[in-house]
Amino acid sequence: MVVLVNRAKMTTATTGTGTITLGSAIASYQSFASAGVSNGDSVRYVIEDGTTGWEIGAGTYTASGTTLTRNPSESSGGGSAISLSGSAVVFVSAIASDIQPTIFQTSTFTATASQTTFTVSYTVGLIEVYLNGARLNAADFTATNGTTVVLGAGALVGDTVDIVVYGPVSVANTYTQAETNALLTAKLNLAGGAMTGPITTNSTFDGVDVATRDAVLTTTTTTANAALPKTGGAMTGAITTNSTFDGVDVATRDAVLTTTTTTANAALPKAGGATTGDVSVGGELVATSYNETFLAVSSSSAATTVNCETGNMFSHTLTEDTTFTFSNPPASGTGYSFTLKIVQDSTARTITWPASVDWAAAEAPTISTGSGEVDVFVFFTTDGGTTFYGFTAGQVLS
Repeated sequence: MVVLVNRAKMTTATTGTGTITLGSAIASYQSFASAGVSNGDSVRYVIEDGTTGWEIGAGTYTASGTTLTRNPSESSGGGSAISLSGSAVVFVSAIASDIQPTIFQTSTFTATASQTTFTVSYTVGLIEVYLNGARLNAADFTATNGTTVVLGAGALVGDTVDIVVYGPVSVANTYTQAETNALLTAKLNLAGGAMTGPITTNSTFDGVDVATRDAVLTTTTTTANAALPKTGGAMTGAITTNSTFDGVDVATRDAVLTTTTTTANAALPKAGGATTGDVSVGGELVATSYNETFLAVSSSSAATTVNCETGNMFSHTLTEDTTFTFSNPPASGTGYSFTLKIVQDSTARTITWPASVDWAAAEAPTISTGSGEVDVFVFFTTDGGTTFYGFTAGQVLS
């Protein structure tokens, strides 16, 4: 697992695509070491070089020489390491997958004398190793083949080795977009279409047994042939029946048609429309795009409330020192996240966050102090607001 820290941003004079030698901390930021990164830690990094060059990945930090290896996951170079100019900056930042829910499994071993190798199945990069309860740095073990973990030094007899294997959460019984498109292409259009070959059913169509309907139609045809001429004719007066027409009770059919019409009139048009209240989707939701409501919240008497029921993106322009409250999160067991944009006043203001917010290393960020400077924070909860996890998405923005 990667290590995440706050406000770690440094220069680098490195050129080319190899390992970075870190320089000094950017003004108002701190070095990786000062932020809490230890030798051998794997950190999530972002490199920015000029106005167009960028790279995101995971790298191993080495305190001696202050270097950082590069293993890019995406970049302006098509996913490969970009060639640095010598004036780039590098900083620690979370990416989307770092804050997604994960599953994990712990395997516990009791070591024999000088034992170094332990067998367990894992995904490379998604593993943590503990020796007698103490987490080992990445430099203290090797886990590169997905089947064994090798300690750098042999364990003592009776030592407890815990190996925690992580993996992303997956949802079973879902269709990929390609599979869904294939199903939609093969279906019969709602507006009609052509079908070839016989249709066989061991039940009914629309609640009607076809064989029974054929017998009814034969009887009806016989009766009709004995009544009005096939070329037409006139009937006068009302037609009354104490049974049904062609097996259908007219009054019941009228009621069904009335209910169907009422339901159709109240339905959401296929071309779109507005709904009110909560909407639950039982399966996978695939959308071309979606928009979120952006709400501005204001303070009153040094208090500011973010009502979680009203949206997922909020902004607040500071006019006074203020204390935030996060109200009305969904019930425990439902995930909820929101983004908060803070704009600093011409006079530097301060923020007191709710006690329920858990920041990295239990240390709240220091907000920007310059007039009009923008800070962006992200929060999420899964336990009804008992704990909100807080992240700094960006600071000193304009």
